[in-house]
Amino acid sequence: MKLETIIDANQPVVQTDRFCLRPLQPSDVGLIEHYASDKRVASMTTSIPHPFPPGAAKAFVDRSLSPKRDEDVWVIDGIAADGAEVMGLISLQRMDRNQSEVGYWVAPPFWNTGLASEAVEALVTANPLGNETMFASVFQDNPASARVLTHCGFEYIGDAESFSVARNTTVKTWTYLKRMG
Repeated sequence: MKLETIIDANQPVVQTDRFCLRPLQPSDVGLIEHYASDKRVASMTTSIPHPFPPGAAKAFVDRSLSPKRDEDVWVIDGIAADGAEVMGLISLQRMDRNQSEVGYWVAPPFWNTGLASEAVEALVTANPLGNETMFASVFQDNPASARVLTHCGFEYIGDAESFSVARNTTVKTWTYLKRMG
């Protein structure tokens, strides 16, 4: 995989052969709303509600573009390689002690294509926040997402629970860690 990082004033762009990870832009609202409205996507996240309320995608993009944000969000954009403009999202939520938590979702048309693994690997390799450690957690009923993390060098560190807005309940999770460098 060819990887090139282009530094933007606010957030870097990470270029691979298949896609680029680029900052969100206002024109992404429609496709984010379309995919986030899919119950299959929402139910595998902690924060996406289902049904997806009107205006939620615009509010999310606006928060993601704020200079005071505590999370950098990238679109998995395949346009340059004749792919779709929005194939999913990936993010780094800042934590203390030079750590971040990785989060991601892939739109259903791109499931089982290796896209999630490639996106996580590209983000980890670029390490745009210069983290010493990255964490991630996945719901235990989503073993495909767990495989993405282990494929990208994350190590299982334990079980936990997180509240899923879409499911309106607490869901058992697996937690992973990746030490950088």
